[in-house]
Amino acid sequence: MEHLFSSFVTIPRLAVSGCLALILGLTGEPARAELATGTAFARSLATAVAETEGVAAFYKASGYRDLWTGPDDADRRQAALQAFSRAADHGLPVTRYDASALVAAFQSARTERDRGQVEAAMTQAFLAYARDLSSGALTPSKVDAGIVREIARPDPQAMLQAIAASPTPHEFLRDLAPSSPEYARLMKEKLRLEGVIAAGGWPNVPLAAQLQPGDQGPQVIALRDHLVARGYLTASAAATYDRSLLRAVQRFQLDHGLTADGVANAATLEALRLPASERLKSVIVALERLRWLGDAPRGARHIWVNLPEFMARIVDEGRTTFKTRAVIGKDVEDQRSPEFSDVMEYMVINPSWGVPRSIIVKEYLPLLQRNSNAVSHLQVVDNKGRVVPRGAVNFAAYSASSFPFGLRQPPSDGNALGKVKFMFPNVHNIYLHDTPAKNLFAHEVRAYSHGCIRLGDPIDFAHILLSAQSEDPKGVFQTELESRLETSVSLDSSVPVHLVYFTAWPTARGQIGYRNDVYGRDGRLFDALSEAGVALTGEQG
Repeated sequence: MEHLFSSFVTIPRLAVSGCLALILGLTGEPARAELATGTAFARSLATAVAETEGVAAFYKASGYRDLWTGPDDADRRQAALQAFSRAADHGLPVTRYDASALVAAFQSARTERDRGQVEAAMTQAFLAYARDLSSGALTPSKVDAGIVREIARPDPQAMLQAIAASPTPHEFLRDLAPSSPEYARLMKEKLRLEGVIAAGGWPNVPLAAQLQPGDQGPQVIALRDHLVARGYLTASAAATYDRSLLRAVQRFQLDHGLTADGVANAATLEALRLPASERLKSVIVALERLRWLGDAPRGARHIWVNLPEFMARIVDEGRTTFKTRAVIGKDVEDQRSPEFSDVMEYMVINPSWGVPRSIIVKEYLPLLQRNSNAVSHLQVVDNKGRVVPRGAVNFAAYSASSFPFGLRQPPSDGNALGKVKFMFPNVHNIYLHDTPAKNLFAHEVRAYSHGCIRLGDPIDFAHILLSAQSEDPKGVFQTELESRLETSVSLDSSVPVHLVYFTAWPTARGQIGYRNDVYGRDGRLFDALSEAGVALTGEQG
């Protein structure tokens, strides 16, 4: 063992980048007999990994052959330690796979028993890194109950078998990250923001309450300089709020979900003042969210609802073919729209609305107890769906827990679900639907529902979905609509639906668009990442 580690045991402590070349350069033939798996190594390794079932099975099947600490493992060892040392590039908690600590463990090892301990530590670090990079560092439901996304975690034994068999460990480790173009663009934005922070941040935003076309003076110059620094405008010394500045403000507003009127109003100036460090937090959380999605296919055709953007899209082969404004759940307990993915199977034209139990007992039962004729647009129904005359029910005799009836609104022009709903059956009772409250779609912030997603253009949305199975989708829809009967129309091919929550996301124009953290979820996630060891570092140092 002295031959294996002697060349770096005596060197001074260096930064990881300085040590790796020395440590990992041991690719010659030092004391091969001493490096062969020995009894002491096997016992030490077996004890260290005994509590981790998949790891123990991997080493037992290999006869406790080394994966990281032998003379033939140098390329794999180097690739892993270099990847660990750059984990912060992905916004990962580097202390979970601390390359410096592993280097120190190599430096201090003297015996076969020590080598077994180092081998186990490298394996645990690799598995933590592989898990975090491929599927996320957090278990999101433990951070926020509204994130109910199912996450596919890698199998430890299979992961070890894969890295052991890989002839190119550097590429293997690189490819653990999501391959989506959005991940690469967010990584680029992370590095850019770190550079901005290291340089002192963006120029100050003027303190004016509002700036608009035609304004002149130093505050206009400050606004122009800020937008130049952020890439929205080419450098200019003009002191007038001219057409070029108006267009730059409009582009910024579009990227931030603001009304794109070109006027730097209070909301626009507030968004401009948010520092690069806050935007960086959004990007780091967005990278984590993409890792939860992994490389699982989103669907050649899929529906993408980004909750903080208040938009729903139909995406075909990676390109948005239809988009519409959306209303999401209110920012109150039990009404925030959850995050998950499922599959849309059918739509219901002329739907009735079965009022959710929570709404019945919290909102409508108290009204009915005071006046049995309240909410007269709703029918009282029994557990078999049969209409019950209101006069036959003593509403005052029931509590929220004992009320045995349901409430239903039959199809009508004023139905809460409008003319159509889109169903992807799920335990959360969430779906997409029309609404008679069209005025809400004119608002910038559209969090008004009880959790379901209301669509601004549901009829066109239905036409696009039906166009995949009918040459006359408008005719098919209109025929069922005019019947005024509640009718289910199955989709010949089910369509994946993804309810996501990205406050940072690439735009079609190459910028990163940002949105407000409407439910506070990103803030909680970043706090959890910080507790795990993620820091706003990188290019700032």
